[in-house]
Amino acid sequence: MADARRLLSVSRLVTLTGVGGVGKTRLVMRVASQLSRAFPDGVWLVSLATIEDGALVPHAVANVLGIRDVTGGETLDVVVEYLRERQLLLVLDNCEHLLDACAALVAAILPNAAGIRILTTSRHRLNLSAEQLLEVSPLRVPTSEELTRGLVAAKAFPALELFADRAAAVVPSFKMTAGDQDHVARLCHRLDGLPLAIELAAARLRSHSIEQLVQRVEDRYRLLTGDSHVALPRHQTLRATMDWSYELCTPREQRIWALLSVFAGSIDLSAAEAVCAEEDIEPADILDTVAALVDKSILVSEHDGGTVRYRLLSSLREYGLEKLIGLGKLSVARSRHRDHYLRVAEEYEKKWFGPGQLEIVESLRTELDNFRAALTFCLTTPGQAQHGLRLTGTLWCYWTPYMAREEMRYWLEQFFSRGGKPSGAGAKGSWAASLMMLIHSRSTAVLHAGSSIAQPAQAHEDLPVVTPVADHIPGWQHDKGELMSFVVLNRIELACTLVFRASPAQAVPLCIEALAICEAYDEQWARSYTLRTLALARWVMGDYDSATTHARECLRLEYVVHDGQSLAMTLDLLAAVAGSMGDAERAAVLQGAAERIWHDTGRDPLRQTGRIRASERLSRAVLGDSGFERACRRGGELSRDDVAVYALQDRSGIPGWRELARTSSAHRDESSATWLTQREKQVAELVVQGLTDKQIAAALVIAQRTAEGHVQHILTKLGFANRAQLAAWLASKQPQGEQPGPR
Repeated sequence: MADARRLLSVSRLVTLTGVGGVGKTRLVMRVASQLSRAFPDGVWLVSLATIEDGALVPHAVANVLGIRDVTGGETLDVVVEYLRERQLLLVLDNCEHLLDACAALVAAILPNAAGIRILTTSRHRLNLSAEQLLEVSPLRVPTSEELTRGLVAAKAFPALELFADRAAAVVPSFKMTAGDQDHVARLCHRLDGLPLAIELAAARLRSHSIEQLVQRVEDRYRLLTGDSHVALPRHQTLRATMDWSYELCTPREQRIWALLSVFAGSIDLSAAEAVCAEEDIEPADILDTVAALVDKSILVSEHDGGTVRYRLLSSLREYGLEKLIGLGKLSVARSRHRDHYLRVAEEYEKKWFGPGQLEIVESLRTELDNFRAALTFCLTTPGQAQHGLRLTGTLWCYWTPYMAREEMRYWLEQFFSRGGKPSGAGAKGSWAASLMMLIHSRSTAVLHAGSSIAQPAQAHEDLPVVTPVADHIPGWQHDKGELMSFVVLNRIELACTLVFRASPAQAVPLCIEALAICEAYDEQWARSYTLRTLALARWVMGDYDSATTHARECLRLEYVVHDGQSLAMTLDLLAAVAGSMGDAERAAVLQGAAERIWHDTGRDPLRQTGRIRASERLSRAVLGDSGFERACRRGGELSRDDVAVYALQDRSGIPGWRELARTSSAHRDESSATWLTQREKQVAELVVQGLTDKQIAAALVIAQRTAEGHVQHILTKLGFANRAQLAAWLASKQPQGEQPGPR
């Protein structure tokens, strides 16, 4: 550990090398934890053991760093740009099977990000000129001479201490007596001090005495070395220990060990049952077998809240794969694995448009390694391209909200190039990613330009008909909730386009309708986009109070508070509204907070293109450069919780607010009626007559839900709390003697 810290102090790239099972991962994690205070932007661990495709290395790094790209650039470039001005330690664990990809990543980062240091673990060096090597040796054990002389003190040998620690975990009553110490010393000497081999041996104390363990190990090594005193190479030592552990397993335990090796990352019990159940292995038997493998230290159990997951160490997973190939079951097991995770993805997709989206995203992230393993199987197996497209497209509800569209695009391109047909789920995923890119780019353009984005386009009373995307994608089977998701996204995109083309009034009904659907399903992700688009439209229309109300509604959604990009977009919008209302100080604070969050997530969509926010132009004009920068810094220093509280504070305490409010109210009295479309005027006049939503729907031959949406939209647009206020205001606008009615 001291050597690793010393090398990192003089070199920006240090690789810990050593044989499998020597403890490189555990060592690097300990070193990283000790160095966390030395790096202002943190220490980040990227585990590569379960990734089989080198093209995914930049995506894995982006995923760990939490980079949310909205520009559609190459992932490696996005990662480098994100790291350019940061000071952090990046740890790449288990690089040996991805050497070229890891070397390319490091070679791109080091010359372009001076504040980054990289610590890697690998059985082989990366072969870069800047690389410093540190060989991780096994734990110190007694030499043959020391064993012969009997001069062994346990505290002088870390290998013996490790055995005693693991033995006590297996058999709580175990204590290394003076008599046991010689046996343990002989055992650790024979195992060459390899931590994994020692742990596997210690697990056998449940069924063997320490004397029996020593005898079994020495018998095996005599067999392998022909009774000579020549030591085995260290990789053969570990292999011999794994062979011994495998042979001591029951036939069922051996087979399940092998079958579980197709998993990448952690495993839950339902997944183990789906892959391991066979004619002579019932699902009910699998839990007992898994528990037995945990007892033997083959599997590691991980407790996360109320759930338990299991994991194979990388060396034991590699060994299990060899055995699975020998059993002739690799293809069958990987097919079962693929089918299970396709079912998992489809089940989550069905639930996506509804409550619990945060939990669904977290569950999908937990299974990401296994999804990638299933996709890699489809990519490397002839005839599996369509299965791969189906899984990729089904995972749109992870890739798209998490802004990992580049990884989704990678998979889609790979499967299309291998003969996959652009239909069904694959086309659906591609469509969703493209749509979100349009929404982002158009919202950004409006925030850049300001509320007067262009001359208004010619108004069209008849809005385009928005048809479900499923009507245009052959082979897409969907349920109602899934369909509603895409119906809402269609409306958001069209609404955003109308705002972008200076027709915000036409965008509002689309948002109101989309909002009603989201609320009916208790959905938050699409609702956040709907509320922001509605607020954007109101801002462009000059209705700053309504814009603030809708943006704050968005900020109150749990999904938005937990999602950095959604929070930053909402703060940007609130800053723009505050600037337009003349509250320059508040606009600058909100902008500073938004820019800090954009920085943390990797991309500021305006700064990256050299554009200046409309709110910044207005605020600088009022505060001056120094005042603006000071307020902006104050916002950047706020925590996410604090900035949310600040953004939700009422404006009534702001000097001059009441005057602004009176001006806004007068503006509504003078011109609000012109904001209503012909259909909205019809609905409003029927409200004045006292008709219910059901009666309005019958009079205009529209659905009752549509009538309800129109009424709510009119109230929101005009800033009224109820129908009575609307009726009184509209009646006051009628000329003397004129009776309102449908036209």
